[in-house]
Amino acid sequence: MGWVLLFALGLWLAGGRFGVSRQARTLVVAGIYLAALVATLALPQGDAMRAFLGGGPAPWLLLGGALLIVLGYRALLSRLKRRAEGQGSAETTPENAPLFADGERERYMRHIVLRELGGPGQQKLKRARVLVIGAGGLGSSALLYLNAAGVGTIGVIDADTVDATNLQRQVIHGDADIGQAKVRSAAETLKAQNPFTTIRPYTRALTPDIAADLFADYDLILDGTDNFETRYLANRAAVATGKPLISGALSQWEGQVSVFHPAAGAPCYQCIFPEAPAEGLAPSCAEAGVLSPLPGVVGSIMAVEGVKLLTGAGAALKGEMLIYDALWGETRKIALKPRPDCPVCGAHEEEVTR
Repeated sequence: MGWVLLFALGLWLAGGRFGVSRQARTLVVAGIYLAALVATLALPQGDAMRAFLGGGPAPWLLLGGALLIVLGYRALLSRLKRRAEGQGSAETTPENAPLFADGERERYMRHIVLRELGGPGQQKLKRARVLVIGAGGLGSSALLYLNAAGVGTIGVIDADTVDATNLQRQVIHGDADIGQAKVRSAAETLKAQNPFTTIRPYTRALTPDIAADLFADYDLILDGTDNFETRYLANRAAVATGKPLISGALSQWEGQVSVFHPAAGAPCYQCIFPEAPAEGLAPSCAEAGVLSPLPGVVGSIMAVEGVKLLTGAGAALKGEMLIYDALWGETRKIALKPRPDCPVCGAHEEEVTR
């Protein structure tokens, strides 16, 4: 059997060398295959030619089945590639260039086969602009997965530099990045991970004088900070610009995620946390410690919520908070309600209920 296959391969390669068309070479190889299969079926047991051809039809049938699977898979990939092109060649950027670069569709093929995303969902991700506040524990995994998912433009703002104590959980940075600005380190990692996205690093803190203008340039905000002052500022700016805010928080073995979006009827952050806790009641990671994989779990959930919001897939955590207890392996969800007297989004609540 092996000699027959080598002969067929030799004919295929020789035909290609002399300019014989792929279709003609395919017909010749298929003819050899069918002749061998028929011979194994027709020749009696013990015949020398039957033994030369593999001893029976079973090996040839297995080979044919494997080839059919491979050809079917390639046909499916071709179909999905056409689907990713957006039901036609009209899917282009304003500059009339193709939305996806050469080789980019294959990168997102596992998204395109998802019924809830498909080619249209991947196009939405490509056009989306997401701002991540903080390139620390939560920001690390959120940035990596948003970037891998193909979000077209990702902004990251953080004034901090990489410290050795960060490396236990902030997986976007490495030992060689110690002392470097976190947003620069993150940007280098993200560009190495996916060269088809645009990364905008902001090496500074989020402040009231820039928050609203910065948020206005993005479709979605992820807050991965670890201090209440920045969380309240991000919430006010998100409400003022009408942008959904995905907020995550950590404490030792537990994390929580919610989507705050008063413009869609959900509460804002200050509806749920009217005031920052008293000093000492909510210790930082540096004071209380945090499990290394926990920011990865919670940050990844934030990225999942981002993908759902940008594509319209599934149900986002609007009006809900997901709580994950890593120590006991438990998750639970609690319902969140807007506060009509909220000083930040009370007016939005009145508009939604009218």
